[in-house]
Order: sequence, then C-alpha cells, then structure tokens
Amino acid sequence: MAASVATLAGADASITDEALDALRGQLEGQVLQPSDPGYGDVRATFNAMHDGKPALIVSCSGTADVAAAVSFAHEQGLAAAVRGGGHSIAGLSAIDGGLLIDLAPMNAVDVDPGTRRARVEGGAIWADVDSATQEHGLVTPGGVVSDTGIAGLTLGGGYGWLRRKLGLSCDHVVEAEVVCADGEVRTASEESNPDLYWALRGGGGNFGIVTSFTFQLHQLGPEVAFAAVMYPIEEVGDVLRGWREYVEQAPDEVTSTCVTITFPAAPDLPEVVHNRAVAVIGGVYFGDVEEGLELMQPLRELGTVVFDMSGPTPYIGVQSGFDALFPRATLRAYWKSQYLEELSDGAIDAIASRAQDRPFPLTLVNTFHMGGAIAEVGEEDTAFAERTPQYMVSIDGMWTDPADDEANVAWVRQTWDRVGEFGTGAVYLNFMGLAEEAPDAGVDSALGWNLQRLAQIKAKYDPDNFFRVNNNIKPA
Repeated sequence: MAASVATLAGADASITDEALDALRGQLEGQVLQPSDPGYGDVRATFNAMHDGKPALIVSCSGTADVAAAVSFAHEQGLAAAVRGGGHSIAGLSAIDGGLLIDLAPMNAVDVDPGTRRARVEGGAIWADVDSATQEHGLVTPGGVVSDTGIAGLTLGGGYGWLRRKLGLSCDHVVEAEVVCADGEVRTASEESNPDLYWALRGGGGNFGIVTSFTFQLHQLGPEVAFAAVMYPIEEVGDVLRGWREYVEQAPDEVTSTCVTITFPAAPDLPEVVHNRAVAVIGGVYFGDVEEGLELMQPLRELGTVVFDMSGPTPYIGVQSGFDALFPRATLRAYWKSQYLEELSDGAIDAIASRAQDRPFPLTLVNTFHMGGAIAEVGEEDTAFAERTPQYMVSIDGMWTDPADDEANVAWVRQTWDRVGEFGTGAVYLNFMGLAEEAPDAGVDSALGWNLQRLAQIKAKYDPDNFFRVNNNIKPA
C-alpha cells in the first residue's frame, strides 16, 4: 500500500508501492506501515510523552539495511529519526508521520577477552553489554539504568557508576562503524576519519547512524562493593553536607550519587520504604570488595538510616538496580540538568528545599559527584566539553497523567532555575527535556568552544542536515 510520509521540506510525499517494494528487496529486515502486523511490536520509547507514530518503520537487521534506509530516505527527501535504545528523554528517538529507522534487532555483543574489547551493535542496551562482558569479568562504563540504549548514551557522553575511575562511555570508544547521510559506511577511529571519531564522542547523533561501537574493557566483577543507604527526606540537607565532606576526599575509585525519591509500595521493596520519601546515597568502589566496603562506611553514617542495602553486590545487579523505576511507555518525563563547580551550602539548601517539594513520587532530584577520570580528558580532546565541574544536579520530572504535563514541566523549570543560581549554566545533553527546547537550551552551553569545530564536521558529513532529529548542530 502506498504511504504518505513527512518530508524534510515540511509537506508529505506519496511513496508508491513500487518504491516500497524496491526498498523491501534491499533489506533483510522489514518495512512496516501502521496497518502491518508487527508495527506495534517495535521497541517502545521510554518517555510516554513521545511515543511517535511514524508513517514508515524500517526495522534493520544489519549495517546494510541501515545504509539502504538512509539512502532511500535521502533520495525521497523524507524526515527520519533513529531509534537505538529508545530512551531519549526529549523524544529524539521518535517521529510523527516520518520514517523511523529502528536498530532494535541489532543488539549483538562480541567480546574479545584477549584484547579486552567488545564490539556492540547500535541497537543494544546496556543490559546486553553488561551480561556479555561480565561473563569474562570485564566492564566498560555504561549508564545507571540497564534498559538505556548504548548508542544515545555514548554519543552524548555517558555517565555511570564507574565515572570517576574510568570516565565517560564515549571515552572508551576505540572505533565506530557509521552510516553517513550519503549512505556510505565509514569507520571512525584515531587512524580512520579521525575528525568523525572526535565528533562522535559527545556530539550526539548529528553525523550519522552508528551501527557498531568497539569499546575498551576493564577488569571488574562479578561482585563490587556497593553502598545504598536510605535516609529520611527531612534530613536531606544534613545528609548532603556530610556526603560532600566525604566525596571531596574520597579516591577516584569511589563514584557516588545522591538520589531523592518516594518509593512505591512495591512487593519487591522493603515495607519500611513503601510510599516513603527518602534520600538515597549510592556508591560503587572500583577494586577489592572488602576494601571498598570499609572505605565507603562513612556513606552509611550520614543520618538516621531508614534502610541499608549496602554490601557485596553483583555488578549486573548494581547496573539494573533502578530499572524497575523506569518502565517503558509508562512515565511521562521531562528532565533538566545543571553543572556546579562546587556544592556550596546555598546550593545544598536549594536542592534540599526542592527535593522535599517534588510534585510526583517518582520525580527525582539527583546530585552526582564528578571529577576524577572525567577531568583527565581535555575539554577539546573529544567533542564532550564539560570535563571540569565537580558536581551535576539533574531534575528528573516523571509522572503518569497527561493532564499534569504543564504543572510538572513548570516545576522542573522552576527547580532548574533555582539550582541554576549556583551553577555554571552548562547542561548535559542526554538529560535534556522537550525536543523543541534543544536549540536554545543546551547545545551551545553543553558543547562550548567545540561547537564551531562540530559545525564544520557536520558540513563535511551531513551538509544538508539530514540527521536533524537530535540535539541538532547546524552545518557550518
């Protein structure tokens, strides 16, 4: 059946049956229209605000399928979005009326324990990577929710539980296979297309579709020292002050975060925290388990303990520990972030005040300790520029009722403004909110002086800005 598909020019184009059949003939994967069986089975997005209703989906089984989809879309002038893990908060892995290039079937992970490298396809999620690498007692730094896609997280930087010892996910990419806007497949590494390799590590999805990443791996696991202590939300100010004192003298092997949340009355959670607002202090030690637990003991003594889950924990368990709080296609989400050079008393007061006034139980106000290996990479060594701030605060608005959209978005913005009084003004691109905010609320501040170089690279590999459903960089 012919399809009416949105174009880059704004109008719809009628794609004939013959053209669709020709595309199908080039693919091992599927071309799906809304009436086709399987259309509704495509991997859902995380953010229920941005589910998207594409007119066409190309479900790709490999790099050749991706190249064929890009060439087809480019030739027809179609508006296209790319879905790897589908976890974009701003809805950048969804599209209405256009073409969705879906990488979910491409989730293979090939680990070489001898070279300590893993080749990971672009549709994989971090659970796929962690499972495969932990079979060999190896890791690469990923996110903090294992259902997150590896591609979006890595292209935007990538903070996780090992950030202070190992840095960002993008810092461990040694090679990438990329389908560019002309449909050509290129290798990006230090030796091959080094400008593209530089841009991919922090510049987002502006330069092509990465069909595979090769990551450097490190030995850790299967168990790690994990601190996970819940304190009453009423004590969050004092807890943050004690936490600040600890993390600022802790070695780089310790990565720690403070999360404020109201836990649901779920059967797999201890009854003492059911519907209880708490400040959760989490920490992971990169190294010997017993040594790490002893070193992180002060994190367990910051106030009145509501519940303490600390102890030797499987690394995979740490990585997936927050998954249940982030179900797909359920929560409506609007996030914003702010970097801080220091965690002053004034900043703590602002964070504590807003954390105790969250409008929905699963809305989070989080404080991340940064530094360590993140700052060991120069601000211009990769496209990811924000290397020196010691803290980041993220305000993760999450709720369920569409009628509450306006109020929750407003609360997040007000909180961001309040914390911003103590911030640098720069933001983390992976924690952006609504897609329409991106042009004036993050790209410039997140990429800094690197933006000019990125625009030049964009002009080289995507001069027509075909890849524009992203935190977009205009071609120079």
